[in-house]
Amino acid sequence: MQRRSFLLGLSALPLAACAAIPAPPVEQGPPITLVSAFQGRTTGRGHFRVWLTGDERRFTARLNGTVTGPDGARTLTVVEDFLYDDGQKDRLTWVFRETGPGRWTGKREDTVGEATVVEENGQIRLSYIADFKSSSGVNRLGFEDILYAAPDGSIVNDAVVSKAGIAVASVRFLIRR
Repeated sequence: MQRRSFLLGLSALPLAACAAIPAPPVEQGPPITLVSAFQGRTTGRGHFRVWLTGDERRFTARLNGTVTGPDGARTLTVVEDFLYDDGQKDRLTWVFRETGPGRWTGKREDTVGEATVVEENGQIRLSYIADFKSSSGVNRLGFEDILYAAPDGSIVNDAVVSKAGIAVASVRFLIRR
């Protein structure tokens, strides 16, 4: 029932305005790249919060990233195993392809089109649209993420989530080795 009310809160939001991007960090640790953040095994804990209703959904995730190919034409595959606090499990796999210095595109089972990834100023910006499936149907959501290293070395992934161009929710995901 928690999941259904969470999704109903999300789908009841207005459908016009503009999306926002997450603010850059106030404090930042060492610079990161997509490969340095996701190659190998990591774990994380996060939450998805709908701003209008205050509904929140918490999750943990295990990630495993592998890199193939030569520099300049690498592929990074990241398998994400999610466990939500309500018991739901999900496995999603990102496949990122390097398109140039500090530039990648990516695809996951639920994305619409390709994600764009830009590595700049020691941070990563990730932008994509995904179809979030639930028992009440499919919600098409836009994600604008910023990833950076915290001073303690953990990776912070902050995201603003939009529906039909309106910023409606946020995600915070803390990843550790």
